[in-house]
Amino acid sequence: MLKTSILNPQLNELLSRFRHTNTIVIADRGFPYWPTVQTVDISLVDDVPKVLEVLQAIRAACVVGKAWMAQEFLDNNDPSHIGNYQQAFNGVLLTHEPHDHFKRRVPDAIGLIRTGETIQYANMILESA
Repeated sequence: MLKTSILNPQLNELLSRFRHTNTIVIADRGFPYWPTVQTVDISLVDDVPKVLEVLQAIRAACVVGKAWMAQEFLDNNDPSHIGNYQQAFNGVLLTHEPHDHFKRRVPDAIGLIRTGETIQYANMILESA
């Protein structure tokens, strides 16, 4: 549920529909396009914006209760990246699952936010509380 405004009008519109148990995806620059899911592309150049920056803005604006990421994120990234993500999810139930299972959740999302992120498997699905 929306708590504050976001400047990007398309992102603001998407978040205004992010209600109890709805999900949204925050994806890196290489995440596949899903024709059935509204995509808000805010990528500018490599790593602008980063997934964590978008997550922080969304957590300031919305109530997030659960999140999913790929197990491969833990397997392919250094401990500092993993720690930064774990800290950003403080108070949110975070589940890691195989990337194939993660991708099966995407079509049920009300929207996908594409970033310029270059960290491998940094994609996440957020569920509104």
